[in-house]
Amino acid sequence: MTDILVVEDNAGIAEGLRENLEAEGYSVEVAPDGEQGLAAARRVRPELVILDLMLPRLDGYHVLRRLRDLGLQMPVLILSALGGEAEKVRGFRIGADDYVTKPFSLRELLARVDALFRRRRLAGHGETTAERAVRFGRVEVRLGSHSVQRDGQDVELRPKEFDLLRALIERMGSVVSRHELLTTVWGYTADVVSRTVDSHILELRRKLEDDPTHPTHILTVRKSGYLLKP
Repeated sequence: MTDILVVEDNAGIAEGLRENLEAEGYSVEVAPDGEQGLAAARRVRPELVILDLMLPRLDGYHVLRRLRDLGLQMPVLILSALGGEAEKVRGFRIGADDYVTKPFSLRELLARVDALFRRRRLAGHGETTAERAVRFGRVEVRLGSHSVQRDGQDVELRPKEFDLLRALIERMGSVVSRHELLTTVWGYTADVVSRTVDSHILELRRKLEDDPTHPTHILTVRKSGYLLKP
């Protein structure tokens, strides 16, 4: 089975990724455009997809949407020169699990790939967290069954969004730094700097807060991190 599918039209970047990922022990396949990438994903069912957005024939957003529409739930890491907040949020809403902007640090990228594989392995072994309900505002979270409701209606969270929410719940009432969340939720080392946490916080607010632009529960503590207020 192929571990990683790299969908990247820049041959230099694609081959550089292949060489470094294979040096880490992964088996890698490369596709040079969106249509070939989608076909390869359906054919080899990789454990992870590294996906560029600005691809010929079929852009990365369409590839990602098609993967999710087909029920393929392997982690997808977007690797793109499009680094704006709007592009990142769009990617996460469609179904991305992580987002890295070009130019990128190879060390950080490998750390993120390793974290995605580690979380996938842990998910495969199941969770032993006891079922318990946690409530804040109009939201109820059941940690054992990974279910979230707002006003009695189910709220669908991506796996990383739920893990981030759980990390905040476990420290409810206390400030949690970005570095701590990166380490706890994504498994990154403390020296990795990322806006991934901020993008996921925006999504949690959109789904759980009455007014995402003026949150009352998922709060930003300037220069410190985030706080879940009961």
